[in-house]
Amino acid sequence: MSLKDPNLVNTRHPKRVAIVLSNPAVSTTTGWPVGFWWSELTHPYYEFAEKGYEVEIFSPDGGKCEPDAMSDPNDASGYSSSDLISQGFIHTEKLRTLVDTTKPIAELNVADFDALVVAGGQAPMFTFENATDLQQKFVEFYESGKVTSALCHGTAILRYARLSNGEYLAKGKTVTGFANVEEDFADNAVWNYGLLPRDAHVMPWRIEDELKKLGANYVQAGLWRGFAIRDGNLITGQQNFSGAETARAIIEALGE
Repeated sequence: MSLKDPNLVNTRHPKRVAIVLSNPAVSTTTGWPVGFWWSELTHPYYEFAEKGYEVEIFSPDGGKCEPDAMSDPNDASGYSSSDLISQGFIHTEKLRTLVDTTKPIAELNVADFDALVVAGGQAPMFTFENATDLQQKFVEFYESGKVTSALCHGTAILRYARLSNGEYLAKGKTVTGFANVEEDFADNAVWNYGLLPRDAHVMPWRIEDELKKLGANYVQAGLWRGFAIRDGNLITGQQNFSGAETARAIIEALGE
């Protein structure tokens, strides 16, 4: 059989990607249960699966992860009702089970994977400060030269990730993440619905402000626009509409 034969099976070892979800938590600002955001798992997963990549799902503590309610296309709010990719994932038992049985990040062997993706949702803003194993793995991926990525509020990891020389990983890097204009939009929405008083905020701190304080070159594409940016082997995505863009940037960085 010739190597040019179109029926020849691709025998190359498939790329392997680890996706990290946040464990469930309770917001200290709203009192609501918080978790990961469906599209920030499912849209990258879809892009990787289309390329034949192998994907494993981790969380800081392992075990069952819970989504933010409004990220579920079946939620009564209807906010994510058009998210057919997440709908398909949720209703495919083999895939949904992956969310219920995540591996603890401490079990992740960096040598076994080509890329790391930290998904967002609301929970990272309340849990990543104490997720020291995740902080260490994120830096280990980056310093080993492997593609290291975070998406939306998952970029909260950059507030805590320090290189082996003690410097913040984000310092001097061009990055994105959930923008102030989007935080303003979220705050106004809950105020207008009477869910929070006007002196309260959904998030305890803001990605854009904190990354700038660390010396990062923070950039964004505007309100709710899909956007991802690469700086060397660090890739960041702006918000929950940027999952596909983030995954495609990773695929490009991996040379596929």
